[in-house]
Amino acid sequence: MFILILLYVGMGFLGYWRYGEETLSSITLNLGSKDFYHSESKSNDTASNYDPYEHRNVSHPTTNVETFIHMLKGFLGTGILAMPEAFKMAGLANGFILTILIGILCTYSLHVLVQAQYVLCKKTRVPFLTYSGLTKAALLNGPIAFNKFAVMSSYLVDVFLILYEMGMCCVYSIFVSVNVKQLVDEYLLEPMALEFYTIILLVPFMLILSIPNLKWLAPFSFVSNLLTFGSFGIILYYVFSELPLIENRRLVGTLHEFPLFFGTTLFALEGVGVVTALENNMKTPKSFGGYFGVLNVAMFFMMLLYVGMGFLGYWRYGEETQSSITLNLENKDVLAKLVLGLNSIAIYLSYGLQGFVPVNIMWNTYLLKRLSNLKHVWMFEYILRIVVVIVTVLLGLFIPLLGPCISLVGAFCLSALGIVFPAIIDICVKWPNDLGYKYWILIKDILLVVVGILGLLSGSYSSIAQIVQKLSIEDYS
Repeated sequence: MFILILLYVGMGFLGYWRYGEETLSSITLNLGSKDFYHSESKSNDTASNYDPYEHRNVSHPTTNVETFIHMLKGFLGTGILAMPEAFKMAGLANGFILTILIGILCTYSLHVLVQAQYVLCKKTRVPFLTYSGLTKAALLNGPIAFNKFAVMSSYLVDVFLILYEMGMCCVYSIFVSVNVKQLVDEYLLEPMALEFYTIILLVPFMLILSIPNLKWLAPFSFVSNLLTFGSFGIILYYVFSELPLIENRRLVGTLHEFPLFFGTTLFALEGVGVVTALENNMKTPKSFGGYFGVLNVAMFFMMLLYVGMGFLGYWRYGEETQSSITLNLENKDVLAKLVLGLNSIAIYLSYGLQGFVPVNIMWNTYLLKRLSNLKHVWMFEYILRIVVVIVTVLLGLFIPLLGPCISLVGAFCLSALGIVFPAIIDICVKWPNDLGYKYWILIKDILLVVVGILGLLSGSYSSIAQIVQKLSIEDYS
């Protein structure tokens, strides 16, 4: 594993150093060879000379480095801090293996979307497609039976994306509130209610979400990444300071807790809402996919960090592991307070990136064309941003349960967005002649649809049941 890490880092660093912004999705492209993402299809429809990437007109495009930074920030949120609890549900052995498998599945699904977008953009001769537009185009180009669901599918994807990203923002508001309360209450004569801390976050969240584009958000993501990695170093100091015998930890979790593990891990590792927006806003989108593209390099580092944090966190705290590992630290220590502060600021800075997606969908897809004739139309966009903040903070106010909310968002939204829809899109794009030997691609995608639906139903049920149970206990007490 150490040698593999050196190879990955070395190839990525030296390849980008050599070719810079001209680096393509696979370094073989820079040597004059063909790449999987951009090879011409066998069909006559896609064999045109139209290259979608050459026709994109993005007002504030992001570089490869800025996109990588955004990807790190899109993944390094509350999910990684919840991974020790996920390992508590699954056990050390199961958690280690299944987290890697889920990470590979998430990476594969993202590649499917990127490849499908390129193929369908060539067919339809448009520079880019949103996730919802991609789903609609795929169903129109797929089996005839799917055509009648094309329009409905685009709305359905947008609904899932909005729910997912607003759910992320809700989780962020809960996380910051819980951590700030733990940090500040010690200095007060009487501890204040969590609801108070949630409400006072309204204005700061409105300010960060008022930043209008990803280009201007890049510095905030960079600072957030620095704070996050700094806090990880301190967390690992606490973890390694008193590691117990590993024999005292479960290797395998219980079956009824697996849906919660699945939802939490999927929430942590799936970034479909951010990834599609990032790829569409790149200056050199050809550098996104490929073996050593931005996507693979970012996901490789993410899986290492998530598996490491989950494994070591559960090994250290065992059955006492909480919904965020920061809550297990001795909050009277200076270093523990520093972790709470660093993570609170980092997650706050990430709110702008996560909130960008639902605002972008609602504004550019549905509202702008209806309000474009009005004066001061920009005011309505900022009103929308304020409404998004109010809704997400209020949800965090009424359901202040970090762990179950993370699992619910992951199971309900990301099972559909990260597994089911990419598999359906893959079937449609490759229909009817590119489904592999004895239709193995079709069989594989059908199995993924089944897995995604089972994960959605079981994970959502388990998460909602846990939320209801905990809220009932709190009301009774």
